[in-house]
Amino acid sequence: MTVDESGAAPRPSGLSSLILIFGWVNLAVLAAFLANNFLVNAFDWPGTAFFSPATGGLAWVQFGLYAGAVVVGAVFAFSRRDVALRDEADRVSNINTFFIRWAFWMVLIVGVADVTITFLRVEGFLEQMLGTEMNRSLGLPAYRGVYVHVPLILLSLLVAMFTRTLGFTWLALLIVVAELMIVFSRFLFSYEQPFMADLVRFWYGALFLFASAYTLLEEGHVRVDVFYASFASRTKGAVNAIGSISMGIVFCWTILIVGMGSTASIINAPVFNFEVTQSAAFGMFVKYLMAAFLGIFAVSMMIQFVSAMFAGLADWRDDPGHVEHEGAHAS
Repeated sequence: MTVDESGAAPRPSGLSSLILIFGWVNLAVLAAFLANNFLVNAFDWPGTAFFSPATGGLAWVQFGLYAGAVVVGAVFAFSRRDVALRDEADRVSNINTFFIRWAFWMVLIVGVADVTITFLRVEGFLEQMLGTEMNRSLGLPAYRGVYVHVPLILLSLLVAMFTRTLGFTWLALLIVVAELMIVFSRFLFSYEQPFMADLVRFWYGALFLFASAYTLLEEGHVRVDVFYASFASRTKGAVNAIGSISMGIVFCWTILIVGMGSTASIINAPVFNFEVTQSAAFGMFVKYLMAAFLGIFAVSMMIQFVSAMFAGLADWRDDPGHVEHEGAHAS
């Protein structure tokens, strides 16, 4: 357990234990939700409508994922009940840091690979290099998604394990470079193709949505309020903890349920159908990934809101280790 300057450790309370259980169960259920969504859309599993006779045993397996998530989350939280809340907040935030780092490397590697393939295909070089059959296959969204994008996404996971940077600054720089390439090629060489603008939109959408959780961590979001700035630290902690639950976590679950609640939902439909733009003949095949950005945003914000909830309760308890961010003074 973390100790304060006097040598006394913050005493666990019933409220802090409940918050720990709520937070970790929420994250475990989130993992079960994402796993079930993949099973339903990728492998045609029936979902958790176990009361329907047509669903069979698979529905019970999926229901068991949720039940197991609740049990695992509660047991893990109970085992951590003597750990300082601020340490738990840091632990959850570190999980989110890895998740966002993976997402950054994903959009970087997939973006570079896809724009290269598209350029070679549009200019007719791909057929000369790989043959007619492969050129035709790489022109199919599902083929490119499964055999190019998915392996690169897994590669991004490995890269994220051995790096320690979120990469937001570099991604912003890459967006500027991609935009400059459009300007130079258009006005110096009179050359412009849809895939060039697609790359800018792909990276810019990732920067905007993936950096939101980090901005929440640093309390950099603009607070439209009148009273918060004048609150004491303990009161701010209570407001942050309550707001993380009532507005943040609820908001993220709303996005996930609406966007991934069925096979025809606004996230699932484009992602599992490898949806592309109308200019796909001359553009990148990443529109379906941009739809997934909204899901990544919701998941990363959910994780960070759990961390903020833990930290807010720690502030309310006046536990040691509070850090005052500059963004917290915004109003």
